[in-house]
Amino acid sequence: MPFAVAADASDSLVVVVHAGNAIEALSKKQVIDIYMGRYSSFPNGQPAAPIDFPDESVEKALFYQLLVNQDLRKIRSYWSRLLFSGRAKPPRELETASEIAQYLDTDINTLAYVPRSQVTTEMKIVYQFDQQ
Repeated sequence: MPFAVAADASDSLVVVVHAGNAIEALSKKQVIDIYMGRYSSFPNGQPAAPIDFPDESVEKALFYQLLVNQDLRKIRSYWSRLLFSGRAKPPRELETASEIAQYLDTDINTLAYVPRSQVTTEMKIVYQFDQQ
């Protein structure tokens, strides 16, 4: 099921890191590589710990639709194959944007996506989806 990007830019999803992280920006390809388990580190070699919302969340469905144009059923299937092969582990799941913000505040290597309206001063936006 397709999702439309929110018309209000304040509600769009953005990819963030801890404000103290050395990364200033990531390309879409770099975000894909980290979230799809191809790389476990940022381009500078620093470990990357991606965080996901739970499967039933609107944010997760929208994120993967925007990122790789895939629905969650296909994303789950993709991760099942990777887990079976032992090549990678899926991103850690946290329940809410506030849990993600707390976790991000304690781990400089965390990478997460949140609604723009939930970005705090402890976060740095490193990728934003093009507005349509």
